[in-house]
This record gives sequence, C-alpha cells and structure tokens, in this order.
Amino acid sequence: MLGRSVSPVFVGREEELTVLSQAFDEARKGAATAVLVGGEAGVGKTRLVQRFTEQAARNGAHVLYGGCVELSTEGLAYAPFTAALRQLVREQGTSQIAALLPGGAERDLARLLPEFGEPSGDGETDTGRARLFEQFLTLLERLASHRPTILLIEDIHWADRSSRDLIAFLSRNLSAAQILIVMTYRSDDLHRQHPLRPVLAELGRVSGVLRLDLPRLSQDEVALQMAGILGSAPEYPKVQKIYERSEGIPLFVEALLDCGEDSTFPESMQDLILGSVERLPEETQRVLRIAAAGGIRVGHALLAAASGLSDLELEAALRPAIAGNVLQIADNRAYVFRHALIREAVHEELLPGEHQRLHARYAEEISRDRKLVPPGRAAVELAHHWYGARNDLWALISAWEAAQKSFFAFAYTEAIPLLERVLMLWDRVPDAAERIGADHTAVLERASEAAHAGGELDRGVKFVKAALAELDETQEPARVATLIVRWANLKIYKGKVGVLEDFRHALRLVPEPNLARAEIVMPMGQHLMLRGDVEEGTQLIEEGLRLARELGDKCLEGDLLLNLALGHSIAGDTESTLATNQRALELGREKGSGRLITRAIGNNIDALSDLGRSEEALALCDEGWGLAKQYGRMRLNGLFILNNRAETLEAIGRWDEAMATIEQALSFGPVLRTRHHLLRIRADIALARGELTVVEGILSELGVLKERPEVFLQDITNNTRLRIGWHLFRGEPQAALAATEQVLSRPSQSPKAMLGWRLLALLSLVCDAMEAAEPARVRAVRETAAEVAASLKVSGPVAEAYRLSYSGDFDAAATAWERLKRPHNQAKALVRAATAAARSGDREGAATRLTVAAPLAAALGARPLMDEIEALSRRVGVVHQQAANPELLTPRETEVLRLVALGRTNRDIAAELFISAKTVSVHVSNILAKLGVTTRGEAAAAAHRLSLLAR
Repeated sequence: MLGRSVSPVFVGREEELTVLSQAFDEARKGAATAVLVGGEAGVGKTRLVQRFTEQAARNGAHVLYGGCVELSTEGLAYAPFTAALRQLVREQGTSQIAALLPGGAERDLARLLPEFGEPSGDGETDTGRARLFEQFLTLLERLASHRPTILLIEDIHWADRSSRDLIAFLSRNLSAAQILIVMTYRSDDLHRQHPLRPVLAELGRVSGVLRLDLPRLSQDEVALQMAGILGSAPEYPKVQKIYERSEGIPLFVEALLDCGEDSTFPESMQDLILGSVERLPEETQRVLRIAAAGGIRVGHALLAAASGLSDLELEAALRPAIAGNVLQIADNRAYVFRHALIREAVHEELLPGEHQRLHARYAEEISRDRKLVPPGRAAVELAHHWYGARNDLWALISAWEAAQKSFFAFAYTEAIPLLERVLMLWDRVPDAAERIGADHTAVLERASEAAHAGGELDRGVKFVKAALAELDETQEPARVATLIVRWANLKIYKGKVGVLEDFRHALRLVPEPNLARAEIVMPMGQHLMLRGDVEEGTQLIEEGLRLARELGDKCLEGDLLLNLALGHSIAGDTESTLATNQRALELGREKGSGRLITRAIGNNIDALSDLGRSEEALALCDEGWGLAKQYGRMRLNGLFILNNRAETLEAIGRWDEAMATIEQALSFGPVLRTRHHLLRIRADIALARGELTVVEGILSELGVLKERPEVFLQDITNNTRLRIGWHLFRGEPQAALAATEQVLSRPSQSPKAMLGWRLLALLSLVCDAMEAAEPARVRAVRETAAEVAASLKVSGPVAEAYRLSYSGDFDAAATAWERLKRPHNQAKALVRAATAAARSGDREGAATRLTVAAPLAAALGARPLMDEIEALSRRVGVVHQQAANPELLTPRETEVLRLVALGRTNRDIAAELFISAKTVSVHVSNILAKLGVTTRGEAAAAAHRLSLLAR
C-alpha cells in the first residue's frame, strides 16, 4: 500500500533510465557487466532502479533482487547473494538450480542456503571461497544463457567484505552476454576510510563497468513530484519554498508535504523525517520503535514475538504506518521501512534503556525459535542483539557461534571482528572457555586462521604472536609448530626473510612420525625446492611420502609427489617430472581431488613447454582450464595454468595471444606470486617490442630496480634476466655487466636447465658487448659462467638450443629454434650469426642470415631486433624491401587500424569493437611496431600506402 506522500507519477530521471537501458542493451551483447548507481540518501536510487527493472521485466528480463543490510558489518556475509539465491529457489526449486551447475557443485551453495543439502567436504580455506565465487559466476552465466538477467544489489555501502569481494569478482569476470549487475550506494556515506571506496576505484578501471551518479531534482521536477502527490499543480511560492528546503531530495519533498499546509517546517532533517511518524497513533509509534531495533526488515512472526502482541493486535497497530507509507509489506510476511533514513531516525529516538531491553527481547525470541529469521541468519542476528543488549555472557557465546558460521561460508574477514569481540569479552565472563568449548589461545588461533585466509596479513601476524606468547612449546609442541608454519606462510606473503629457519624450528618440535609432522614437511619441502636446495628438499619430501602412505592419506601423498616433481624439474630431469606428475594426477582422479588434478596438469604444461612440445602444452592448457572451471579452482590452479599458457605462447611468438591470456589471468586478482609470474612474461614481450615504459613499470612493481631481496632461485634468475635486458635496451652495457657480475657472485644459481642456459646465453651477449671495454672483467665473468655451465644438464631441445647460443654456435642454435618453432629466438640467433660472419669478412653470409631474420622480426613487431637488423644490413650493404604484406596484421589489428585511420580514439574503438580501451592500446602499439611507424597518423598513412585496408 502506498500513502499519498509518494507520487504515483515517476518524475524526471529519463536520462538515467536511458543510461541503464543502454547498459542492459550492451550487456546483452557482452560489452557491459555492471552499473554502479551512486547518490545521496533519499535522492531516489531505489525508485530509479525499481522503475528500470520493472520495465526490463516487462520486456522479458529475469530480475534477481538482493540487498545489503547494516547487520552485514557484524558478520552477516553474502546477504545480497543469499537473498538472490533464495528468490531463485522459490521460483524454480533447488533441483532446477542444481541442474545449471557442474555435477555436485550445488553443494558449495549449501554454505549460503541449507536448501542445497550438505555442503561439500572440502573446507580448505585457500580454495573453498574461490570455488564458491566461481559457482556463483557459473550460475549467473547459465541463467543468462536462457534469458536476459539482471542482478540488482542495493545499498552496497553496507556490504560485508565477502560480498564486496564477490561483487568485484563478478564485475571483472562475467564474460557471458545477457547479464547485468546493477548496484546502488550512498555516495554521501563514503568517508575517506570507507571500505567501499577502494572497491569503487577498482571497478572504475574495469572495462564494462559504468558509473551513474544520481543528481538531485531540479525545481521543475520537484513541482512535478508535488503535483503527482497533491493531485493538482501546486502554487509557485509553495514549490519554491519546498524546493529550497528539500534541496531537491525527493524523500525530503515527500516529508515536507506531509507537514501539511499550515505547519511550520522542522528545524532538522531528522525531525522532518520523523514528522510522518509522530502523526501516527501512539501504539503504532511504539511498534515502529520495536521494529527499528530489529533492522530495516522484520518478519511478522518475529515482530509479534518481540512486541508481545497477537497477530490481530500487531496488524491493527501497523495498519496506520502502512497506510502512511512509513512501512511497506515485503515478501514472506515481512515488513520493511520504506526508506533506511526513516528506520534510522526512529532508531535514534530509542532511549538507552529501551534500546538495551529491545535487543534483549529480540535475542530471547530468536533463541527460542531460530525459524523467526531467514535460514542462515540466526547466529549473526543473535550476536548482534545480545551485544546490543549488553549481555556479556551470551554476546560472547553468540559471537563465537557466528564466527564458526562465517568460517563455514568461507567468510573469513567477517569472522575476524566476531572473534575479536570474543577476545574483548573474555575477561568479563569467568567461565568463558567452558562456555564455548575452547580456550583463549584457541580463539587467537582461529582468528589467525581467518586473517591468513582473508589476506589480512598484519592482523594475522598479531594473532599468531599473541597465541605463541600463551603457549609452552615443551607442553604443546604440535600446536606451536602449526602456528609457526602459519607465521612462516604469512612472512612469505609479505616478502619477508627468515622463513626457512621458522620451518626448521617447527619441524624440530614434531620429531614423531605422525600427521602433524607430515603437514610441516609438505610446505617446507616445497620451500626448499624453490630455493634450489633440491637434495635436502627431496629427502624431506620422501620422508613425508612414507608418512602419508603409512597414514593412508592419498591427497597428502599426491601433494608431496607434486613437490617431488618440482624438485625433478629444477634439477633438470624433465622426464621424471612428467612421470611423477602423472602419478599425482592418477591419485587426484582416484580421490576426486580437483586440487591435485589441476595442479598436476599445470605442472605438466610447464614440463612439456620446457621439452619444446608446445602444441601438446597448449592442448593441455585448454583441458586444464576447463577442469579448473569445473572444479571451481579458476583463481588458484586455473591461473597457474593460464600463466603457463602465456609462457608457452610467448616462447613460440604468439605474443598477442599471450598478452590476452595475461590480461585474462590478471582480471581474476591472482595472489602476488602468480601476478609477478604473469608480469615477467609481459615484460619479456615488452622488451622484445621495445616498450620501455611497460618494462620499467613492471620492474618497479617486481622490486627489481630497488633490488628487493628474493629467496626463490627461479624468481632471482628471471628478475636478473629482465634487468640485464632492460640495461641492454637502454644502451647501458656497463650496467648490464655489473648485474651479470652480481648474479654470478651468488653462492648458487638456478639448477633448472632451461632457465640456467637461457641466462647464460644472455650473459654471453653482455660479454660480447663489453669485451673491448672491460677485457679483465669479461674474462672473469666468462670463467665463472663456464663453471655454472659445467654444473647444468641439458634436459631437452629447448635447453640445448640455449646452450648452443651460449657456446657461440649460432647457426646451430638458429636451426634448433626453427625446429622448435620459436621465431624470436631463431631471429636473434641468426642476427648473432650474421654479426660473427660480418666480423670475419663474410658479408654474403651475413646478408643471407639477415634476409631470413628480417621478416621474422617484422612479423613479431620486435622493433629493437628490427633496428639491429637494419643497422647491420646497412653495414654489410643489404637492403630489405618492406613490401606490402597484408598478412602482417592480424584480423583484429586490421580492424583496429581501419578505425585509427578514421580518426577514432582508443575509447571510441573499444566501444565499437566491444573490447577494453587497454586492449585497444595494446593493439595500437603492436600495429605501430609492425608498420615501423611511431604515430597514429603515420600508421593511417602506411595503411593507405600499403593497401592494408583495401580488402
């Protein structure tokens, strides 16, 4: 029921409705994913989006509704998504929703709605949350494949951390057409430290996400609103007075009209909003105060219980509030305040004692019957109300229970404040440990686990330190060891040193052959392998394998086998790597472990690429990515697979595809180590194409330019290689030589054959460049490099090709690279062979090699190598004809070039081709490099001159 204070006529907002409609049209083409609607409280965000979704629904769209509530800040995780799921279940039933997901995946949704049965048994903190996100993404995309879909989420300024993360994840990764997320938020609530601000900033950089700021109404629009409410055109003085007082905020216009013709306007906006409430009967006002203590939405049965009224008495008391449009009737026999500001104003009027008594009343009634609140909300509601009631005992007990529920839903960040509340109340409850079945240290351990899983690294360290301070390692060694390992992992994430000493300490505490020791051996062995300590790491992992087999833990056995394979890979034994990974893969299939399956596939892709079996590696990438999606592991093992795909594509010269893969992987928000791996591949391409700014930005993020300490040898080797390449590109061979000396001065080098030979080949190039200027230093470098070379294996054709380059047999290296279909390496080897031939006086031989190298470099857009070829060609008297080559550009680049020639900006091109502006920028850079020009105008001229657009 609507009261007279709401205009039956929808006033203004035509421009905003058009923007939303156009966004939905773009979403149906796959070019838009989300709209963020911001505006002040009371400005009409809800009315706007409801009008839009009503129109869309009439045109066949499926609209899912979800809203955030203030209670979200106290641990009510995923509230808007749970509401949308509940709506789907009401509309279609659980079986039909489950049918939209991969087999068994609906069990992940059981963590949000119990209607989906028993949750999956995989409660791993590092994977469960990611899997839950991916199942929700899959569900939305499958829904949209049948019917255009809109997900409306209101009041995201109240969203919990998990909901904010899921919103960001969906906005970045929705790739299916026909789906749009519309979100509203109060812009005037976003203070500088508000947690939504960084999310809005991040989403503002995501292609397909639009921002829509809702302005206040103009004076003419206020007049129309007033006419709709009053039923006739108001007099101009009254319009002017209302407009000036309301400042164009629709809610305040309604409240001012409610004051009546002869009333004076209240002094404050709170008094203004309360005006409509204070004109209601006293009993209605009393019930409204009770309802306000329950939140913006309260079920009929809960409100009846809290108020002590019968159904008939409650309905009689509420009828005036509904008629006056203070309350509205929602689904499932619930009442909702028409606007959050009304509820807030009523709640502010509660006296301290009244506030405490009402919260106690709600807590008592929910404790008696948890079905009074929606499924899954009882624990958090009780924590909220008992805390508001100042009942320390039950506030502590309910906060502990709510924290466990948050863990159950992988809402780790929401668990932290609840656990902190338990810690705060601990000393006020004498028998706290007995009440919750856990001691004070256990609460700290649980908080550290939540912080670790939620990425709250500093808080995690604080909790771990506090827990360790309460424990005696002689009395509870296994417990201390577990905390030390957690601290070590936090240090790794923070880029700190001293991790190996922590692992050794933890291992000494658990000398007995049991599960606790095996669970320390697993991460410690992996850490040793990555440091290059293969022998010690292998011994430790073999001990862990014996324990895992004795205990019958095949998943742990599979993880340890994968770590053992990592050691084989680093030691240059690629065939053993493949065989060991395969054993782990078989265990994964036997146990149905998505983690083992996708991790083993990712490792095998890397091994195949090292063996030069690139096509097999790419085929396995496609299979692995599909399985990562099926098992809900896209953001973990799936991104490792994408990283290996990009690495393989970069190696075989399919650089545009590699960059698209990197961009795709980065859009998932990978963990820091995976992000750094991806950026290194992007830097390799940027170096090869002469994109100095890109390279410098990546080196800065990696900490290479500041010489940030690294522990893992693979990272050290790759960072050094990029730094040397950067110096050579800048014409700084002296600095490149210094970096070479620095890396060789390390006590150990990466034993991984491919990486080692690749670095040595580059060091050889540095030595050639500095031979004349620094003969003594170069001689010392060559001697040390020879010692390193003597320790390296040749694990396959890729390592052999790099070895040939290092040893100076460039023609043989070029042949090897050609056989491996790696054009950039082939062209570089040919240029070095041509340089050697030219120095020996064989100009014809140099010319022959350069003639082969030139088109390879041009097709790649490898501008620095092209410049080198041109310079050497001039010296030996070779002229390369830059013939018009219509196949030089990819079809997408040709389309981009056509629009560049028409004078379009990157943003215009992005809109027309339904790609991101960032992707357009990459295409334009590639076009300039391939055409050998430096400006967009020159590119357009070249396009016409070479008839590249005539087709």
